[in-house]
Amino acid sequence: MADLENTLHMTTEKGLVTIELLPKLAPLHVARIKELAREKFYDGVVFHRVLEGFMAQGGDPTGTGMGGSKKPDLKAEFSKEPHVRGICSMARSSNPNSANSQFFICFGDARFLDNQYTVWGKVTSGMEIVDGFKRGEPVKNPDKIVTMRVAADVAA
Repeated sequence: MADLENTLHMTTEKGLVTIELLPKLAPLHVARIKELAREKFYDGVVFHRVLEGFMAQGGDPTGTGMGGSKKPDLKAEFSKEPHVRGICSMARSSNPNSANSQFFICFGDARFLDNQYTVWGKVTSGMEIVDGFKRGEPVKNPDKIVTMRVAADVAA
């Protein structure tokens, strides 16, 4: 049985993506993602950078890749968890302690990112939805998050 407090429902225009949160790996990042989801921060936010065979990046309210939340940046929580298909990890600048609200979902093996980006979750269903996102950098007419909710908040 899924831990609803550590499950995200990311509804996109193409369908539902379910993400298992990994608080043992990255407690601060998981707390931030849940906090932003509960504030409806991600609702309407696009996947602005989607690279074939690599990843889909979103979480920037400006849609440019340069924005974030008004909350302070997070200290890195790097782990040995490999960046493979379905892994959700935080985007950041060249400063390892600059993750804020942007994240990416890996399409495939991206092990060169291991121990350099904070893994906070993994897609448990709906990866075919992510696979269908329009590609580009920037993406023309990008796919967007309709809603992103902590499953415990929407459970019947």
